[in-house]
Amino acid sequence: MEITRELLDSVCRIAVDAGARTLPIYQGDFDVETKDDDSPLTQADLAAHHAIAAALTELSPDTPQLSEEGSEIPYDTRSEWREYWLIDPLDGTREFINKNDQFTINIALIQDGRPVLGAVYAPALDTLWFGAAELGAWRREGEGEIEPITVSAAQTDKPRILVSRSHRSDAIEQLLARMPDFHPVSMGSSLKFCVIAEGQADYYPRLGPTSEWDTAAGHAVLKAAGGYVTDARGRPLRYNETDSLLNDWFIAYGDDRHDWLSYIPK
Repeated sequence: MEITRELLDSVCRIAVDAGARTLPIYQGDFDVETKDDDSPLTQADLAAHHAIAAALTELSPDTPQLSEEGSEIPYDTRSEWREYWLIDPLDGTREFINKNDQFTINIALIQDGRPVLGAVYAPALDTLWFGAAELGAWRREGEGEIEPITVSAAQTDKPRILVSRSHRSDAIEQLLARMPDFHPVSMGSSLKFCVIAEGQADYYPRLGPTSEWDTAAGHAVLKAAGGYVTDARGRPLRYNETDSLLNDWFIAYGDDRHDWLSYIPK
């Protein structure tokens, strides 16, 4: 599939439409189920999933889809895919349940293991981040102007470090202890990638489990804005290369002139 602005705009419309379907649920009372992996599930996850799946099928009927809320697809099948949609219909379900507004709709296009196009929409904030390889990255708030975004030079004397609202592992605490000084930025869901992409933070270490759909869209946006997402050895994070859909430890950052890998505990 050719990566064009028209394709990117179509994916953005799909993400915004799916997000609109979550808001009436978010603003009311809703039930929370527990999935087999003990993660929470709401009606909003499913509403967004069905909307995205139907719209992407209409947009590109021959392109496979892999969604957190979709049916399980064996690796023998997935391993044959050179191109597919990777979807997290609602990232930050705990943020959704806690009603702190920091949940997102995430759609990415993966080609040959790399995220080449992505849209991240925060319905409660009515803000959209999107980008694609060779095209660039942008941000739009509500019906406002579409603004180009890019990563900023790191504040290396006191870097702005993104820490999760919901996940603070022992390894992260060790990493923070290795830094001489830092400014913590608390943020939920895939918004962490977007904050780096627009130059408002420097570094996001994730030294714990995530699934590939958690990271792909934000990864695509950050990459399009000039940033990086690597594993703990500095290799670009890749997708659909093993039978597991779990990512290794990773770090995301905007400025590659600083040795961000040096803070990772051994």
